[in-house]
Amino acid sequence: MLLAEDDRAIRHALERALSLEGYQVTAVADGVEALAQAHRTPPDVLVLDVMMPGIDGLQVCRVLRAEGDRTPILMLTALVETADRIAGLDAGADDYVVKPFDVEEVFARLRALLRRTSSGNGALADVPKEPQITDRQIEAAGLRMDMQARRAWRGGRELELTRTEFELLELLVRNAGIVLDHSTIYDRIWGYDFGPGSKNLAVYVGYLRRKLDDPGAPALIHTVRGVGYVLRED
Repeated sequence: MLLAEDDRAIRHALERALSLEGYQVTAVADGVEALAQAHRTPPDVLVLDVMMPGIDGLQVCRVLRAEGDRTPILMLTALVETADRIAGLDAGADDYVVKPFDVEEVFARLRALLRRTSSGNGALADVPKEPQITDRQIEAAGLRMDMQARRAWRGGRELELTRTEFELLELLVRNAGIVLDHSTIYDRIWGYDFGPGSKNLAVYVGYLRRKLDDPGAPALIHTVRGVGYVLRED
């Protein structure tokens, strides 16, 4: 288990309690350390404080999900507004506990997350299927892309895509089921962020939607208001 909490007293108390409960805990003090440790030794579950200096818990969560990491994440937060909780879940967290919390609630939520992870085929029960990736082709949500031929299909229908549309769709397909924030998409596709006032990304998402959508078929690209976009079949 990886625990990231900048408050030393809470971090030490949780580390001790979790260790006594039988967890092997690696505790760090900020988001930078959390990402480094997660990349170095992938944990079975993460417990992330939302409010940390530098890279906060939400940013850690977004980075891991954008990388395709589906490790269960429990957020610790002092923010109790509904919008704050939604932001955490939209970032890719699986559950949250509001401070001040009873350590028994943390234990219960961790047990629930780990049960979900170990059920079925070893993936979270409500997480979409991983994209199927080979050296040449990727598939997800009924889409298939041939990377060498630069061709894409929805079902049996080939899509006529521009270079930018193809690259945007590739990014979404490779991260199917993961909410990608605006900054991540701008950086991956254009190499820099146009800023919050830019409509460039929304325009290209609109182009893609018109080319992807079929009458009577479910929409594939979904807007997560205030965050970004996700590719999934509803």
